[in-house]
Amino acid sequence: MSSETTTLGVPRFGPHDRESFFDAQRRNRRATWRMSFFCFLAAFAMGIPLTLALSPLIYFVVLVGAEVYNYYSPLPKEFWIYVGNLAHLAQRVADAVFNHKPIDPETAVLGSLVFLLPGILLSVVFWLSVLALFRRGGVGGALLNLAAREPNQSDLKELQLADVVQEMAIAAGIPAPHVRLVDDAGANAAVIGTGEHDAQVVISRRLLDVLSRDELEGVLAHLIASVGNGDLSIAFTVTSIFEAYGLIETFINSPFGPQARTTIWHILRFIFGRSSDGRAREAETVAALLARNVDLASDDIDNFFQPRTGRASPIRKFLNFVFLPILITNLAIRLILWFFSMAMLEPAVALLWRTRQYLSDASAVQLMRNADGLASALRKLNEVSSSVPGGAWASHLFIVSPARSDRMRNAGPSPEMMQAMTAAWANTAQTSNTVANGTAPSGDFRSEVASVQHAAMQGDPQAIARLYSFGQAMAAAHGETLPFKMPDPADILAARNGDRAAIARLRAISIQEHAQRRSDESSEQQKGLQGSGFLSFHPPLKRRLTRLERMGAHVQLPEGDKGAWKITLFASVFLAPLMILFAGACLFLIGAMIMLSMFLLTLWLGAIHGIFSMLRHH
Repeated sequence: MSSETTTLGVPRFGPHDRESFFDAQRRNRRATWRMSFFCFLAAFAMGIPLTLALSPLIYFVVLVGAEVYNYYSPLPKEFWIYVGNLAHLAQRVADAVFNHKPIDPETAVLGSLVFLLPGILLSVVFWLSVLALFRRGGVGGALLNLAAREPNQSDLKELQLADVVQEMAIAAGIPAPHVRLVDDAGANAAVIGTGEHDAQVVISRRLLDVLSRDELEGVLAHLIASVGNGDLSIAFTVTSIFEAYGLIETFINSPFGPQARTTIWHILRFIFGRSSDGRAREAETVAALLARNVDLASDDIDNFFQPRTGRASPIRKFLNFVFLPILITNLAIRLILWFFSMAMLEPAVALLWRTRQYLSDASAVQLMRNADGLASALRKLNEVSSSVPGGAWASHLFIVSPARSDRMRNAGPSPEMMQAMTAAWANTAQTSNTVANGTAPSGDFRSEVASVQHAAMQGDPQAIARLYSFGQAMAAAHGETLPFKMPDPADILAARNGDRAAIARLRAISIQEHAQRRSDESSEQQKGLQGSGFLSFHPPLKRRLTRLERMGAHVQLPEGDKGAWKITLFASVFLAPLMILFAGACLFLIGAMIMLSMFLLTLWLGAIHGIFSMLRHH
């Protein structure tokens, strides 16, 4: 009889495919190598058209510079002979590709290098520059962006947190990361940095209240395991690749508008800044600015060619004509980055990062010898708000996805939250001795809140007190963000009587809320590695719990969508052919734009060469 059944033939409780955490780690490490290979193929596939678009522009800039230099100080004839040989070689390769003329292998290899090598070298230089920039900046700017603080020495829970991190780090055999806390209603945790030497564990303060001791240990074990497995180095390298693409876009756009020049100015301030805090802030600013360039949104070059105000002057039309090849090159590069990132690179990186999450879960079980703590923590964090202000850029580094909480928040309060708010509101009415003016119970929660808010703004002290007690009750019970925020009732009353200090405090609150809204909007524009990808970097909760169950966790798996297979089948049968056609159209458009850019740059280069030849003869 199988060991998985009892003597009565009844299946044992638990999964039949038990797996040790060592086996899970080996399996996920093998999967990491496979996913890394797919990421390399995706980056290589994107790099070929990108270099094809960049190389003609590089040749154009170099040759125009050579023409200008040659006008004042003639270059040796050998230089122009060498340029002519390169042009002849490129022409032979183009004839072989488009006109099917025979070509020997050596000429084909050399011609391919002529087309690809300049763009490859430029991309590598930009990538190495981004690596150097952000290694120098460290994680200080990230902590400033998150408003992270040191643990409070008078708070026992925060002191115990630092002790647990020390214990887990010793078990993992790595230096203990520094601990920082974020005071916010969201419950989440992340580890940020570039490696073991500068790792920082960032935990929202509410997490300490939401999770039990075992659950908190599970979360910390996952984060420490992520550091020990080298996930920070992987995330930093992948992020630098996307930032390098943004840097390329920035330099191409820099002659045409202020946004790109502002980014370059921040880069210079970052390079030559002396203060460590100043460099850290500039590092985060530069990262955000570069990340916004890797999309198809309007930017400097669009505004240059299509001014928003008034009709273009004759001079502007002439400049548009002159810079048309650069516009086409820019559009080709942006389309390449958008298409290949969305279709290949970001999904490959997302699958790679999911594998690393599974690996960290298995490693956490090894550190704790208790899979229940981590599994229970994941379930709890999936049911509460996990959004952390200022953390959208690093959403992939958090243990659960903050984006899920953002979607929940944008969709409005959940039914459970709405029920709790209604009950708390009813309790505030019962504890009130009198009813505020115009706020008789109507049975409609939202209309009553609006009515009491209106009365509070008119200075009704009972309405102010009720709103204030309601907010305190909700914050104490759930810690969720309420649909409104009330200042101190005494300040409202004092402000109505002309108290300048109270007016100043209320104004400061208003300014702070406005700044927070702008920060949230800016944060939504900066989504880190998950900017435009359709595949989440975090594995589905059910899959994570299933794998933890195989390692001994006792969990109740969430019910799956029974109709999911129908949606998958529909997408496979009807949408897959459309996606293939769309991909083919994008590739054709990219090829056409690259060829048109080459043609126009060649014409412009010939015209410039003719102008300088005429000037030399005169």
